[in-house]
Amino acid sequence: MAKSDVTVVLAHGAWADGSSWARVITALDADGIKAQAAPLPLTSLADDVAALNRSLDRTDGPIVLAGHAYAGAVIALARPARVKALVYVAALAPDEGEKVADVFYRLPPHPQAPKLAPDDNGLIWLPEDAFAAAFAQNATGEDHAVLAAVQRPISLNCITVPAGRPLWKDVPSWFLIAEQDRMIVPETQRFMAERMKATIRALSVDHTPSVTAPRVVADIIRDAVHAASGK
Repeated sequence: MAKSDVTVVLAHGAWADGSSWARVITALDADGIKAQAAPLPLTSLADDVAALNRSLDRTDGPIVLAGHAYAGAVIALARPARVKALVYVAALAPDEGEKVADVFYRLPPHPQAPKLAPDDNGLIWLPEDAFAAAFAQNATGEDHAVLAAVQRPISLNCITVPAGRPLWKDVPSWFLIAEQDRMIVPETQRFMAERMKATIRALSVDHTPSVTAPRVVADIIRDAVHAASGK
């Protein structure tokens, strides 16, 4: 299979790290598509955008950016020069001047969504039982244990500052709406996807399909890659 000249850069959301993309990376590799996961510190929106841009600097050629959950806000603020498409995976897409918290709390939460509160350091950790209840309810017990063990907390500084002009106003976007999502209300996902005029795929998956339905995620990324490469 011919290798694509497009590099996919994957940005993890809150309470995750790059390992949450492992199965998507291997699925894309099988399709001849190179992918790398960008490590985000989750310390502030500006810090995360800077970290993502550093990962972009390590690539050559055209880029497709994919973001999960909170990282939707991050990929939309990346340096645009080589970014040809954006892929939102059950992700948040604040408009210019909106905060991540504004869109996250736009509608009442799912009954099984966890109660979130910062600790004394201003960091929000996900309760361990929330991985099975809401974060990835379709995952195995082994996956839940790993997700809980590697989780990275998110700072209030990530979700309480207004976002800048989002890149989705200027480049094509794809959006995977997770219909079984218990973290980000599916109706909110659809509102954001329609607002950004994304190519929408609504599927019966949970909040973290990169773990529980990786082929589905790889397929929508592959569509964006093909569009970006003109193939």
